[in-house]
Amino acid sequence: MKFNAAIAGAIIAAGTFAATAVIAQQDPIAARKALMKLNNDHARTMTGMVRGTAPFDAKQVKAAFDQWADTASKFGALFPDGSQQGDTRAAPAIWTERAKFDAAIAKFGKDVADNSAKATGDLEGLKAAMSVVGQNCGSCHETFRVSR
Repeated sequence: MKFNAAIAGAIIAAGTFAATAVIAQQDPIAARKALMKLNNDHARTMTGMVRGTAPFDAKQVKAAFDQWADTASKFGALFPDGSQQGDTRAAPAIWTERAKFDAAIAKFGKDVADNSAKATGDLEGLKAAMSVVGQNCGSCHETFRVSR
């Protein structure tokens, strides 16, 4: 019997999702760091494509936008009261300006959803999409992340 790569991918994704859910309940700081690392890894790959140092790859673009959509759907819940203490770069504004933070996450999710199809179409579409999504990321980091 052949083991289908799509089935293997689905099993891995389900396991990753389950592990992330458990970590999020036990340690929301670790869970949000893991999501932000994935965001950053995908952003680096997309930046390489945009700058021409890596070839355009629609599958990698789709994976990035899918992961960013997943982050947008989970991220707000990873900042419960009390999780501002510890090894985190989360700014106090997340808790003092919660509505603004939630709106920023919603905007990120909308920007990702609105630009996903364009980004996967071709390099020019990716460039346009990354301009929007990247600007969104930067403005959120300015307000809701503590500089090193």
